[in-house]
Amino acid sequence: MSAAGIAPFDEERLESISMIRDSARGLLGADLARVRALRFTEPGFDPAKLAEMGQAGWIGLAVPEQAGGAGLGMGEAVALAEELGRALAPEPVIPLMLSAHLLAAAGEETVLPLVLAGEAVALTAWQDRANTLEPAASADGARRFVPMGAGASHFLWPVREGGRVALHLLVRDMTEVTNETTQDGGHLSTVRPEPFVGHGPGSHIADDIGEALAEGLDRAALLTAAALLGGMEAAFAMTLDYLRTRQQFGRVIGSFQALQHKAADAKMQVALTRAAVEQAAAALDAGATGDAARALVSRAKARASEAGMLVQQACLQLHGGIGYTDQYDVGLYLRRAMVLAPAFGGAALHRRRFHALTPETEDA
Repeated sequence: MSAAGIAPFDEERLESISMIRDSARGLLGADLARVRALRFTEPGFDPAKLAEMGQAGWIGLAVPEQAGGAGLGMGEAVALAEELGRALAPEPVIPLMLSAHLLAAAGEETVLPLVLAGEAVALTAWQDRANTLEPAASADGARRFVPMGAGASHFLWPVREGGRVALHLLVRDMTEVTNETTQDGGHLSTVRPEPFVGHGPGSHIADDIGEALAEGLDRAALLTAAALLGGMEAAFAMTLDYLRTRQQFGRVIGSFQALQHKAADAKMQVALTRAAVEQAAAALDAGATGDAARALVSRAKARASEAGMLVQQACLQLHGGIGYTDQYDVGLYLRRAMVLAPAFGGAALHRRRFHALTPETEDA
């Protein structure tokens, strides 16, 4: 994980990251039958599996120990997110990690332990329009693009109030939730308060979490980039196996030069994405803050969102006709990439932010 000006992780950290990967692969497994069975259902994920993930410490991986989390770094969190992407896990772990971060920053002590344990699904409803990283200004307006909101028990409700961002907690019964199916068989929810009770007793939990929200959204963007990376690597490995075994005209198709070139391009995109994601994670763990941290996160997310679609499309094409059938697993990765690419800001948004923060840099 070396990068200019950033020290690589030492052996102890690398061992910790390796343990996270092994734990995740053991719990998630390699069979996508579970993922297929949960598509186009509600809540669209397995609450029992989510509780297992909570008990394994995944949701609180980067939450400070004094708040009940594991207190680990972004290196470990990125490794976990890669495995979630590799396994196409439908459980909203990354959104819950964002919520846990906000609850911990707010000093909330009732719902946070339940979220960390995977027993409560408190999702952050911060977005009122597409293609933005800014929290909603309206207290009673609809919040959109909440992932897997059909399974929510609570919603965190940030509201911009002047120069501050207040945080409110709404239980599910305080809201109306409508769901729109996504390409991967999950859903995004629109949440409307009925009526808005964010200023009522017991629901206001912090006066200003603006800084924590900005940091949490950046972390979620980086973790989403890592999930895209995990999906890319899984689909590419599946594609290489296919190229090595499928025969046409009496030859293994991997020997065809045109297919080799396409596979080489995909491999390069995967490698560039890994470099960007790992550099951002290492920088955050080394203490990078402010514009420098945001720029690295935006570079990683822009790269992952764009490369994710390029690589997944290439993998589908390299499989030929079978890749386009719903029964063949490689297509599942493209469908998930279509959902993750715009989540927490798409390639265009993050590229604009990267160039705004680093005006002398030519490319992300």
